[in-house]
Amino acid sequence: MHVFRGLNHRQLADCCALTIGNFDGVHRGHQAMLALLRSEAQHRGIASAVLTFEPHPRDHFARLAGTPERAPARIATLRDKLTELDRCGIDQVVVLPFDSRLAALTPRQFVDQVLVHGLGSRYVLVGDDFRFGAKRQGDYASLDAMGAQLGFDVARMMSYEVHGLRVSSSAVREALAAGEMARAEALLGRPYSVSGRVQHGQKLGRRLGSGFRTLNLRFPHPHPAAQGIFVVRTHGLGPLPVDGVASLGARPTVDDSGRMLLEVHCLSWPESLGIEGGYGRLVRVELLHKLRDEARYDGLEALSAAIAADVAATRAWFATHAAERRQTPRDRI
Repeated sequence: MHVFRGLNHRQLADCCALTIGNFDGVHRGHQAMLALLRSEAQHRGIASAVLTFEPHPRDHFARLAGTPERAPARIATLRDKLTELDRCGIDQVVVLPFDSRLAALTPRQFVDQVLVHGLGSRYVLVGDDFRFGAKRQGDYASLDAMGAQLGFDVARMMSYEVHGLRVSSSAVREALAAGEMARAEALLGRPYSVSGRVQHGQKLGRRLGSGFRTLNLRFPHPHPAAQGIFVVRTHGLGPLPVDGVASLGARPTVDDSGRMLLEVHCLSWPESLGIEGGYGRLVRVELLHKLRDEARYDGLEALSAAIAADVAATRAWFATHAAERRQTPRDRI
């Protein structure tokens, strides 16, 4: 899969079958849409393409209004979104910066400049609630009319449901915020996970005398959809996944910066890695079960006791669920 930042790239396909959206989480509804897009692209002999935006348009408008807290919580990092789009077999992804210039385009300007001249769209697939252009003035009917004038087909895919419930990024966010990881997995079609490169941290695991290794991954958005303490499984440290317990959030006891971090305490450490062997590795951390919310503690001694309790709860959870969590080919990065 080819990834392009912006539209001015010689390697972009001359024409494509396109879908447009934020694709936060790439849930089962997105996956169904992408499968249909691929089928249409193959039938027409053209590339399948996704147009997405960074930041999320609602992030942009929330900052513009001076209310950044109203931006939606983020399910996936850009890395994870692109990884899932690649797994869905998409040929190319174009990431457009969502800024004031793009937001000001009228529906017709957006179609002319982006869909036709920028991407060479021959087929455009959208969701049933699709809106576009300044003040969200454009909709499916207007896009279909412009497609008839400008020479591209337009199709609409209705909502995707699981057990009678509409699958959406909002539904995934709600499940993650509630700590309902099984419901999130049903909506996503896979365990919820966060990936990234392991960074050096404060080496607190050594200072606390915890006896197990710690991995630190940045979550580059101020509002992760999932926050708290989780039972996790980490892939990418070796041939087998490593069980652990993780904190996803701001770590209020030891850090006042507000920076979001996924801090994973591994219950066992692959001997082949040595002491420093985890740094720089690309790993994927599955969040399997929420233990509790984050809390602020009165010093490192209280924090150490809380971690010990979380480790005991994590070992008990794995002992109960071991038979349900067998490695599959998808478990590998």
